[in-house]
Amino acid sequence: MKTNKSFKKRVKVTKNGKVIARTPGHNHFNAKESRSKQLDRKNSQEVQMSTKDKSRFLANL
Repeated sequence: MKTNKSFKKRVKVTKNGKVIARTPGHNHFNAKESRSKQLDRKNSQEVQMSTKDKSRFLANL
């Protein structure tokens, strides 16, 4: 099965197999948000995926 390239561009897979993605919701409409909330979104977060989903979207990694 082929790797889903559009999904692969949005995530990073660590050497231990964790899938890391950018926290959503900080492209625009951030003037209302508190500074602490803006800074919290700056960090990436781990994406919870089943083994089946990993093999489907990240087959060749």
